[in-house]
Amino acid sequence: MSESHEPQTISYPAESRASSRYAHERMDPHVIVLFGATGDLARRKLLPGLAHLVVSDLAPEIRIVGTSLEDLDDAQFKEFARTAVEQFAHKELTAEQWDHFDDNLTYVPQSAGPDALAAAVHRAEQALGEDVRRLHYLSVPPKAALPVIDMLREADLVKRARVVMEKPFGTDLSSAIELNARVHQTFAESQVFRIDHFLGKEAAQNILAFRFANGLFEPIWNRNFIDHVQIDIPETLGLDQRANFYESTGAYKDMVVTHLFQVLAFVAMEPPTALEPRAISEEKNKVFRSLMPIETRDVVRGQFTGYTDLPGVSPDSDTETFIAMECRLDNWRWAGVPFYLRTGKEMAEGKRIISIAFREAPRSMFPANSGVGSAGPDHLTFDLADESKVSLSFYGKRPGPGMRLQKLSMQFSTGETETAGDVLEAYERLILDAMRGDHTLFTTAEGIESLWDRSRALLDDPPPVKPYAPGTWGPNAIHQLVAPHAWRLPFEREWRAKK
Repeated sequence: MSESHEPQTISYPAESRASSRYAHERMDPHVIVLFGATGDLARRKLLPGLAHLVVSDLAPEIRIVGTSLEDLDDAQFKEFARTAVEQFAHKELTAEQWDHFDDNLTYVPQSAGPDALAAAVHRAEQALGEDVRRLHYLSVPPKAALPVIDMLREADLVKRARVVMEKPFGTDLSSAIELNARVHQTFAESQVFRIDHFLGKEAAQNILAFRFANGLFEPIWNRNFIDHVQIDIPETLGLDQRANFYESTGAYKDMVVTHLFQVLAFVAMEPPTALEPRAISEEKNKVFRSLMPIETRDVVRGQFTGYTDLPGVSPDSDTETFIAMECRLDNWRWAGVPFYLRTGKEMAEGKRIISIAFREAPRSMFPANSGVGSAGPDHLTFDLADESKVSLSFYGKRPGPGMRLQKLSMQFSTGETETAGDVLEAYERLILDAMRGDHTLFTTAEGIESLWDRSRALLDDPPPVKPYAPGTWGPNAIHQLVAPHAWRLPFEREWRAKK
C-alpha cells in the first residue's frame, strides 16, 4: 500500500448513514461492462470504486465484465484489479471482502468481438437472476467511443441498458452535434450519462446546499454584492504517457468545457424548482445559454517548457497545457460580474478552489492606518478536494488599544463531522447514480453543444501559447488578465489543520 493513502480496514454495516439516501429504493441488479478495463482511469478510480460499491450496502448485486485491448484471461484481470485496489482504494478491503469482489469479475478481450462480449454479459445476467439492468462504462479515448457504441449495438446489449461516456464529448460544436446524433442512433438520451467527476465530489454538491438551504447567503448571491468569482484548478501532474492524447485536446477542451464550466453552472444557476434531475439540468443549461462568447482577448494560453520534448508531441506544437480566462454571463443576476477560470499542468500546487469575492464596504469611518481593505475583499472559498472545506474570510478588530483590523476566517471541513467516513469518492457516487438512472450530476447534449457554440471564436482564433516553467503558476500575463484583482492562489493563509 502507498503510504500517502493510509488505508484503514473497515467493515460495512447493514445500515450505514451513507446508504440512507437509497434506503427506500429498490435497485435492480446490474451487470457493469467496463470498456478500457486495463486503462489508467480504471486502475486508479473505477476498479477501486466498484470494489467499494460491491462490498458495501450502497449498491445492488453487481457483476463486472471487463474488456480492453489487452489479451488477458479472467485470472490475469483479477490480478490486475487486485493490484489496482491495493494501490488506489481509499478504504482497504479485508480478505473476505476481496474474495467477494473477486468472484464478481470476468474479462473478455475486445478482439474476441461482440458475440463473445454478449455471451459473457448473458452469463453474468443468469447468475444475477431476473430484472437485471446493464451499465456500459466507456473508459476509452474519444475516438474509440463510437466503435464501442457500434459494438454494443451489434452485440444486442442496448436493451435495459445505460451508457456512461467519458470526457471530452466532442472537440467543437460540429463534432459534438455529430457525436450526439451518432449516439442517439443507438441509445435514447435518457440512457446516456456524460460524466464529469467534479460534479460527483461532495464539495461540489455542497455548493447547492450552501446556496439554497441558507437564507443568509442566497439574498446576496448576485451582482449587487459579489464583485468577481474565481474557479482555480491548477495541477502538479504532468502528462506522462498521455501527451499523444493531449495533443488533440489541450487544457481548454480537456478541462474547461468538461469541468470548470460545469462547476461554474453550480455557482451561477438559479434555484431549481426541485432537487431533481430535469429541474437542475434546465437551470444549468440556462447558465450555458447565457454564457457570452469566449473572446481571444480574454484568454491566456500557456505551455510548460519541455512539453514539446515528450513522446508523441510535435516539436512546433501550439497545444496549451495551461489556460486562464475571463468569462461573463449575460443575465439579470450576474451582469457585469467577471468569472476568472484557470487550470494547467505542471503547476506549483494541486488545488481545486472556488472563490467568491464580495464587494468591499465603505471605509470612510476607519482611520487611514486601520488596516481595512489591506488584505483584499471578503471571500467565501470552497475547496473541492475530497475532504470538502468552506472558508469565510472577513475583517475583525485586532485585540488591543486602538482600531486596528485584521483578516479573520471561519472554516468548516467535512473531516470534522461525525459522518466524515460516509463520504463517497466522486466516481463511486456517479456510478451509483447512473445505476439509479439519476441524471442530476451529469451533463446533457444541449448543455455540451451550448458550451461548444460559445467556444467557437476561441477555437477558430486562439492566442499563441506563452511559455511557463514547471512548478510555477503559469505565464506572467495572467496578472494582467485578472487586474485590478489578484489571483487567490497561492494562499497567504493555509487551511487550519484538524486538531
